[in-house]
Parts: sequence; structure tokens; C-alpha cells
Amino acid sequence: MTPLLDVRDLKIEFKTDTGTFMAVDGVSFTVNRGATLGIVGESGCGKSVTSLGIMGLIPTPPGRYVGGEVLFEGRDLLSMSNSERRALRGGRMGMVFQEPMTSLNPVYTVGAQIIECLRAHGMTNRREARERAIELLDLVRLPSPSKRVDDFPHQLSGGQRQRVMIALALANNPDLLIADEPTTALDVTIQAQILDLMRDLSDRTGAAIMLITHDLGVVAETCDDVVVMYAGKVVERAPARDLFNGPMHPYTLGLMAAVPRLDTNSDRLETIPGSVPPPWAMPAGCRFASRCPLATEECRASQPPLREIGKDWLVACWRAPIEEISV
Repeated sequence: MTPLLDVRDLKIEFKTDTGTFMAVDGVSFTVNRGATLGIVGESGCGKSVTSLGIMGLIPTPPGRYVGGEVLFEGRDLLSMSNSERRALRGGRMGMVFQEPMTSLNPVYTVGAQIIECLRAHGMTNRREARERAIELLDLVRLPSPSKRVDDFPHQLSGGQRQRVMIALALANNPDLLIADEPTTALDVTIQAQILDLMRDLSDRTGAAIMLITHDLGVVAETCDDVVVMYAGKVVERAPARDLFNGPMHPYTLGLMAAVPRLDTNSDRLETIPGSVPPPWAMPAGCRFASRCPLATEECRASQPPLREIGKDWLVACWRAPIEEISV
């Protein structure tokens, strides 16, 4: 089956005062129709830049596409004109941004913002657009949608604003929904509600979801496949069930070891020693080598390729497959 989204060797660089660096360096993955793909990694690993690159929202300058392809139903988004990309963005591709308070326009009601999105993609009748906006707010379980449609963003709670963002992203029945840290800054109860809502909407609409997060618990609960990123590169890609049963990259193992557990008596949280190398001074070899307990001279000298070690399972590690590692 042809994937809905096929990202191939995507490279995005940024020019800064300290020099030019590659924020996304050869990232590849696919998203199938109706499936949920999770992209995980530490802050600064390139997750959000990857999502913005797919949507065509990289600010130029300072950003620049250096290479690769982003195929949506076989068409390369990077070779499209701005008008063609705008027609897809907000139409067949929707995005839930990381911080709803700064993503929503504070001087317009939430209904006006949904109506604008609907009219930009072909709904010309304003009354019908308003009715559709109320339907969408009801779909995302916003209480009293016919009243809330005339509220401004500051009149809503954080969880309610996030629901509005999801309604905006779903306004034109997209085939692909990209959610960038959709539960950031929300309390645990509201997080669970938002994730349950996204799963329900995916089941009802058939939309594929690309979920960007640093929360492995969220990934385990919602995703079919997982991409693990580190320092701008994909280090592991696998079906979620396989990955959580036995990760093969030392970085993935470190991330999982750092998750708090209820079945241990230790009051100490595990950590990954060291820090991510600065983007303007990446090592010649594996970017995780300085923090990896298994690193050899080969790891420090040359970059491991992303290679297949099982069905739909790829790992960028010279030591994989690994039976058991203590990180």
C-alpha cells in the first residue's frame, strides 16, 4: 500500500550568528492512511522542525531546505508552488501547534478563526461556515459550542483552547493531522481527555496522525509506529509494540529507563549522562557516542547507517541488534 506521507532524506538547515547548522539531517519515515505515527526525542532533536518542514512553514531565512522529498500521495510538497501548498495546508493536511495561546489570534473569536479557515478552502456561505464551526466545536467536545463560538481565546482554559486548535485542524476533513506536543502544559486529566479525543476522531474520520511528543507514555498508549530522533537524525524506527518490548538503540533504552516506574522501590530517577552535542559542532561519528556506554572507536569515527534488523524495524547503531543493555 502506498503511504499517505513519505518523507525521504529530508534536510533542513538554519543560518545563525554562530554559523550554519543542520536541524534536520536526512530524516526518513512514512505515515500510512488511518495510522498514528509517534515521533519522540529530547527537546531540540528536530521533531518540531520536521513537522514544520512537512507543512511548508520553515521561515526562509534563516531556514532553508537543503535536500530530500516530502511526498503526499506521491506528490513532492517541496516542489509545489506556494499556492498549491497553501491549498493542502489547512485543507488535506491539518496541524495542531504546540502552544494554543500563541497560535490562536487573540483579537478574533474562536468561531471567526474557524470560519476563516473554512472560507479559505471553498466554503463561501458565511452562515453555513458558522454552523460548521459550531459542529466542529461540538465534535471536539467543547461545552456549549453555540455560545463558545463567540468567545475569544483568553476566555477559554488551556484544555479548551487545545480543543479549538484541534477543531481548526479538522475543519476541512484532512487526511493527515500533525499534532506537535498537543498535551504540553495541560494537567494529567486534561491530557488524557485530549488524547482520547484524538484517538476517537481518528477512528471516526479515518485521518492519519503524526504525533510529536517527548512523552513515551503517550506514544505507548496511542501510536502504531514510532520514530526516535536524536540530534537531527532518526536513530530508531519500529512498530510501537516491538519497540516497547525491546528497544535496540542505546538512546531509546536510555529514554525508557528515565521514565518513572511504580514497580520499583528506588526514589531516584534514571538519567542519560552528558548532553546533546551543539548543532554547530556535531561529531564525525555517531552523535550519541559521547553518552553511550557501548560506544567503540568505530562509533566515534563513522556515522552508523539506518539499517534493517527486523520486519519494519530500522536502527542506526553499529552494535545493534542488542539483546540486553544496561544504560
